[in-house]
Amino acid sequence: MAFEFITYGVVDRIATITVNRPDKLNALNDATMTELGLAIVAARKDKTVGGVIVTGSGRAFVAGADIAELRSKKPAQAKAMASKGQKTFAAFEQCPKPVFAAVNGFALGGGCELALSCHVRLASENAKFGQPEVKLGTIPGYGGTQRLARLVGRGRALQLLMTGELIDAAEAWRIGLVNKVVPAAESVVDASRAMLTVMLANGPLALAGCIDAVGVGLDEPLAVGLAYEAALFGTLAKSADFKEGTTAFLEKRAPGFRGA
Repeated sequence: MAFEFITYGVVDRIATITVNRPDKLNALNDATMTELGLAIVAARKDKTVGGVIVTGSGRAFVAGADIAELRSKKPAQAKAMASKGQKTFAAFEQCPKPVFAAVNGFALGGGCELALSCHVRLASENAKFGQPEVKLGTIPGYGGTQRLARLVGRGRALQLLMTGELIDAAEAWRIGLVNKVVPAAESVVDASRAMLTVMLANGPLALAGCIDAVGVGLDEPLAVGLAYEAALFGTLAKSADFKEGTTAFLEKRAPGFRGA
C-alpha cells in the first residue's frame, strides 16, 4: 500500500505508522487523516501484526490540524471534518491490538488527540502537549474534550482546554497523560518497541480482551463493567490460548500462543 503523507512498515510483528510531513510539522490535512485511517485498518487486518506504534517524522509528533485547510471550512464542512477525524481516531482506540503513541516532539491539537486515542503513550522528554484550539476561537474536534477529561480528570482537562497552554513531558507524566518519559538521548520509538514486545509475549486474545473490557467499562457503571469482564473471562476460558497458557505455567515453560 503506497502512501504520500505517512510511512507504514512491519518489523517483528510491530507495524509502525509515521506521519511524514516534517516541513508542516506533520499537520493533519484531510489526505493525511485518510491515510491514517487506511493504515490502522491495514494493521488490524494483517495477521502478522501484533501491535502498532504511531509516531512522527522530524521534530514533531503531530503539531495539529492544517490551519490553512481548516480556515476555509464552512460550518457543515467543519462538522464533517470533525466527524471524520473522530471516526479515524476511534479506529485506533478500538483496535484489538495494542497501539502505542511514540511522541517524539510537538503533540498539539489533533496531534494530542491522536496520542489520546492510542492505548499507551510514551514521550521523549523534549515532547510538548497541548490543546490550543481556543486560541483559534474553536474547540478540539477529534475527541480531545472527551478523552482528555477521561484520562486526566475534569479539572485538569478544562484547565488545559481553556488556557490552551502547552505542557512538557514531565508534567504530562505527572498528571497521567503519558505512561513513560524517555530521555532525549534515547529513541522513544525504540522504548515503545521494547514495552510493546513485552506485551506481545502474552496471549493475543487476552490483550484484545483487556482493551475491550477497559474500553467498555469506562463508559458504563461499575456493575455493568464487572459483568462484562466476567463474560469475557468465561469466553477466554474456552480458548486454546487459555489452555496453552495455564498448561505452560504448570509445566514451567514458555507458552506458545496462537491467538485462538
